[in-house]
Amino acid sequence: MFKDEDETGQLRKNEVDCLRKRVIRLKKLAHKYKHAEIIQNALLEISNIATHAASLEEFYIGVHRHLKQLIPADNFFISTLDISTGELAIPFFADEKDAHPAELYPEQSLSTLLQQGLTGYVARTGEALLCDNNKVNALVTAGEIVNLGSPCHLWLGVPIKHDDIVTGVLVVQTYDTNISYGEIELELMTFICHHIAGVMERLKHQEQLEQAIKLRTKELSQAYDKLKLEVYERRRAERLQKSLFEIAELASSSADNPDFYAQLHNIIRHLIPANNCYIALLNETRTHLRFPFYVSQLNNKHPRTRPLQDGLTEYVLKHKRPLLLDQNDINALIVSGEIYSQAPTLNHTQTMHQWIGIPLFIHGKVSGALTIYSFSMTQNYQVKDLELLTFVSQHIGSAIEKKLSSESLKRSYEELEEKVSERTKALAELNKDLQKEIQQRRCMEDKLVHDAKHDGLTGLPNRALLMERLSQAIKHVRRHRLEQFALLFIDLDHFKQINDTMGHLEGDKFLIETASRLKSCIRDNDTLARLGGDEFVILLDSINNINDAKEVSERVIQTITQPYRLGSLELNSGASIGISISGNHRADTSESLLRNADTAMYKAKANGKGCYVIFDDNSRYQQMLDAALETDFRHALQNADINLSYLPVVDLKTGHICALESRLFWQHPRRGLLQQEQLNALAEQAHLTVELDKYTINIINSSYSELLTQYTESIELHVMLSSQHLKHRHVLRNLKNTLKQTQLNLNNLWLFFNEKALVQETENHINGFELLQKIGVKLGISHYGSGHSALNSLLFLPIKGLKLDANITKKIQTEQQLKLMAVYQKTASTLELQIFVDGIHSAEQIRIFSELGYQFGQGMALANTFTLKEEQLPEFIQLEYA
Repeated sequence: MFKDEDETGQLRKNEVDCLRKRVIRLKKLAHKYKHAEIIQNALLEISNIATHAASLEEFYIGVHRHLKQLIPADNFFISTLDISTGELAIPFFADEKDAHPAELYPEQSLSTLLQQGLTGYVARTGEALLCDNNKVNALVTAGEIVNLGSPCHLWLGVPIKHDDIVTGVLVVQTYDTNISYGEIELELMTFICHHIAGVMERLKHQEQLEQAIKLRTKELSQAYDKLKLEVYERRRAERLQKSLFEIAELASSSADNPDFYAQLHNIIRHLIPANNCYIALLNETRTHLRFPFYVSQLNNKHPRTRPLQDGLTEYVLKHKRPLLLDQNDINALIVSGEIYSQAPTLNHTQTMHQWIGIPLFIHGKVSGALTIYSFSMTQNYQVKDLELLTFVSQHIGSAIEKKLSSESLKRSYEELEEKVSERTKALAELNKDLQKEIQQRRCMEDKLVHDAKHDGLTGLPNRALLMERLSQAIKHVRRHRLEQFALLFIDLDHFKQINDTMGHLEGDKFLIETASRLKSCIRDNDTLARLGGDEFVILLDSINNINDAKEVSERVIQTITQPYRLGSLELNSGASIGISISGNHRADTSESLLRNADTAMYKAKANGKGCYVIFDDNSRYQQMLDAALETDFRHALQNADINLSYLPVVDLKTGHICALESRLFWQHPRRGLLQQEQLNALAEQAHLTVELDKYTINIINSSYSELLTQYTESIELHVMLSSQHLKHRHVLRNLKNTLKQTQLNLNNLWLFFNEKALVQETENHINGFELLQKIGVKLGISHYGSGHSALNSLLFLPIKGLKLDANITKKIQTEQQLKLMAVYQKTASTLELQIFVDGIHSAEQIRIFSELGYQFGQGMALANTFTLKEEQLPEFIQLEYA
C-alpha cells in the first residue's frame, strides 16, 4: 500500500516538474514574441517616419527615438559617407558625456578625425564591430584606429550599405557596465541599417534636389532681376535715342517756330522730371542774361533780362561744369560768399530741395545754362540724372545754336532785303538807260564772239571754233564707242595762181564761191571751216563708215572741178583732200586728227592733186619713231637720265622766292630738250605717269639735303602729280608711304592735281585728298580757271591753294577778263586759299596781278626778281625761268 502511494507521489512530482518547465518555456516564448512585436512595431514606425519625414534630420530623430525602445541607445550617432569625395560627416549625434566631435576637436577636419577612429574603421572594412575597452586598445595598439572621445563600456557600429556600397555607419555605445550588447542587438542593428539605407538615400537625394531647386530658383531670380535691369536700361536708352532724334528734328525746324523752347522742355520731361525748368542765354556782348524759357510750379513771373551778377546760373557759367546741389550745398555756397553776396534779391532758393545746372556750349563757348530744380522731398535727382542731362545738353546746345544761327541769318536776310529794296529803287531809275547800253554791249559782244570764231571773209567757222567742235566730237565718240566721225582737210589747186594773176579781190570772190560750193556738199550737222588761205576743213559728224567720207570727198572734188566765172574769165580749179577717221587711237586729240588729215592731204598733192588720200595709221616710220622714243623714255627713267629743275614761285611785292616748283627735263640725244609737258605726254602714252611722279619724288628727296644748304627748311616745294594716284587705293597708299619715308618736310610740301582730272574723277579726288591730308602735306589744284569746274566745288575739297592756268594769264586783255581774275582772287581769299599765278611773262602782268591782290606768281617776267643767283645753287639744281 505504501509502495503504491510512493509511486503515485513520484508520478505527481514528475508531472509538476514537467508543467513547471513548460510554464518557464511558455514565458520565454511569450517574452520573445513580445520582444518581436516591439521590434516589428518599431520598424513599422521607422517605415512610417521614412514615409512622412520632411528632412533627414527629422528622420534621424525618429530612428533614434524608436531605436531606444529596442535597445539601450541613449548614446547614439549616425555617420554618413559621401561616395564621390570620401568625406565622413555626423548629421545626428546624441551622447551623455561627449559633445559633438566638431566641438571637441575644432582645429581638425571632422572627416579626417572620423577616418582615424572606430567609425572610419567600420566604414573601411564594411563589417559590423562590437567591442569593449580591451578590443579598442588592441586596435589602437595594432595602429588600426586612434582612440577618440571618452572611454565606453561597449561600442557597437554597423555599416549602412546601399547596393553593397558603404554609405554610412550606425553607432550605439554605453558607459553603463550593467548594460551589454550581444548578437541580438547586432542583428537588430544590422536589420535596421539594411531597412533605413534606401530611405536615407532617398531623403538625401530629395534634400539635394530641394537644395538644387532652391539654388536654381535663386539663380533664376537673379537672372530675372538682371533681365529687368537690362530691359529698364534698354527702354531708358530708347527713350534717350528718341529724345535725341526729336531734338535733332526740332533743330531742323524753321527759325520762326514759336514753340521751340516749349517743345524742347517737353522732350526733357520725357527723360527726367522737369516741372521747374528754365533756360538762360548770354547776349552777344556776354554782359546780360536773358531767359527765353521759364516754367515753375509756383507760377512765378517770367524773369526779365538782367546783367550778370552772382547767382546760381552765373556760378555754373563761371565753373563751366554740371552741378547737382541740394539745400545744404546751396547754403554752404551762400555762407562762403560765392553766390548771392552782391545780389541777395536774386536768392529764391529757400524752398528748393535739389537744383541741377548744366552749362550750354554754343559756338564752342559756354553761352548759357539749362536748369531744373525740385521743391518736393520725394523728388530726388541722382548722379545718373545729372550725367543723362549733361549728355542731352550737348544736343540741346547744338539745337539752340542752329536756332540762333537761323534767327541771325533771318535777321540778316531781312536787313539785306531792306537794303536791296532801297537799292532797287535807286537802281530802277538807272536801269532803263543801262538796259539800252547793255543791249548794245551784248550785241557788240555777240559780234565779237562771232568774229573771234568765224572767218571774216566767208563767214565760216575758223580754226578756234573748229577745234572746239572737234574736241566735242572726240569726247562724244569716246562715250559712244560705236559712233564715228571723219575729218576732211581740203587744199585748193591753182589758188595762188588765181590770186597772183587776178588780184586779191577776185581771189576773195573765188574763196567765197568755193565756200558756197562746199556747203552744198555736206549736211546741216556737219561743220565746214576755213583755216586760212585756200585751206578748208570739213568735220563729218556721225558717219556710218569710211565710205561716207569717201563719198563726200568725191562730191567735193567733183563740185570744185566745175568751172569758175570770175569777171570775164572762166577758170578751173581742183582740190586735194586728206581724210582722217576717229577711233584709230584712244589718245586721239583734235590737234593729232587735224595733223593726220593735213599729212594725208600733202600725200594727195604728191599723188597728183585732184584726189583724196585716207591717212594710213600704219605709217611705219612714224610708229618706229614713237616706239623708239617710248623705249628711250623707259631707259631714261631706269638710268636716272632725267634731270630736275626748279621754277621759282616769287612774292610779287618783295621779289623773294617763297617756293620752288619741281620741273623735269630730258636732253634727248637726237630730239633735243624735252620739257615737263612733253615728258607728261610721253608718260601718259607709255602708261608710266605713276612711275614718273615717283621718280620726281625720289630725285627731290635725294637732293633735298643739298637744297637746304641754300634755303631754310621753311622753303616750300610744289610738286605736280597725276590723278592716277587717286584712282586706285593701293597706288594712293604707295604714294602716302613713299612721302612718309622721305626726308622732306611734309608740312612745307604742296601736291597739285590738275583741275580737268578733278572734274572727271571728283569722288576719287575727295577720298584721296582726305587720306593725303592726314600726313600733313598741303593740297592744291593746278591749271585752275581753264573752265572745267565751278567755284562751289572748292567748298567741299580739303585744299589749301590754287594755281591759275598759264593760258588764262596770256588772255588778260579785256575788262571782263580782269573782273574774272578779281573774282578768282576774292574767292580764294574768302575761302582762305593761297592762289598762285602761272605764266607771268611781262612787267605789265606783274603790275596787273599785284593790283588785283595776287601775292604769288611764277614765270619768265620774274627772272630778274630772284634773290638767289643761279651760280650759287648746287650742280644738280637749276632755276627755270620760262
